[in-house]
Amino acid sequence: MIRQALATDRASDTIPYPFVSFGCMRKAEVYVGTSLLARLALGGALWAMAAGISAAQDQNPLAKDPKAAKAGEYEFRINCALCHGLGAHGGGRGPDLTRAVKKHTHSDADMFQVISNGIPGTAMPANGTNGQGVGMTEREIWQIITYIRSQEVKAPAKPVGSATRGKDLFYGDANCSLCHMVDGKGGRLGPDLSGVGGSRTREAIIDSVRNPSRRLAAGLTEATKEFPQEFETVDVVTTDGEQIKGVTLNEDSFTVQVMDMSDQIHLLEKDKLRSFQKSRESMMPKYGADVLSDKDLEDIVAYLISVGAK
Repeated sequence: MIRQALATDRASDTIPYPFVSFGCMRKAEVYVGTSLLARLALGGALWAMAAGISAAQDQNPLAKDPKAAKAGEYEFRINCALCHGLGAHGGGRGPDLTRAVKKHTHSDADMFQVISNGIPGTAMPANGTNGQGVGMTEREIWQIITYIRSQEVKAPAKPVGSATRGKDLFYGDANCSLCHMVDGKGGRLGPDLSGVGGSRTREAIIDSVRNPSRRLAAGLTEATKEFPQEFETVDVVTTDGEQIKGVTLNEDSFTVQVMDMSDQIHLLEKDKLRSFQKSRESMMPKYGADVLSDKDLEDIVAYLISVGAK
């Protein structure tokens, strides 16, 4: 009896048909089976190659290479220092990267992914998309990671300060929470300090308390502005003689948003003001050791660092 078999519809496995003998059909089955095995073998080889590449990226191929670290420093200055500061010590928008323990990354592979793809919902952009610096090659990203690792400072064996006591001071006798908020609790006149412990060094936080006007904190960030609004002090007199003193929340060529000492927000048109003066003298007073002891400040900073590490 004549039996017929239809060939597979894949071009690579096309088998002439009809087959007029059982013997021909057996040959076709062997042909198809051999082709399938070959395809599976090829797929397995490609999978193994991809797995090998992925595994290779789990480790920094330039780890502890001093020449790579030097090249990474150059790349860092071009692409990263605007937000993370020179030396990776943190800036207005980017966290301090010299800490061995980081919030978003635990390994070199994690860091590679963060630099390449950014962090959604944060100011960290994907590689080459923020208009600062240039798009980096994979090798240049590994060089930056090598540089960052070379700058890391090991955490002290014994933590400095008491975070528990620092929290009590923050919301109590030190009166920090009158102007500053942490995790949604506190005042609004000053910058939110929920993440400052993860973005600034311990020394920088201490200096901002002792010398608040040295470097004003960054405030609102907008996509249309290259730099965030700073917490500048503003003194305004309206046309009806009302005086408003506070900090700028947002400003453009025609309007300004001001938060006054009572946490009230005023939206003002500049051409309708009798006077409008800005100052880079922070509204936060200097807290010398006679007002806030070194021990108390260490404890408050320990609290902020513990919150920022979450």
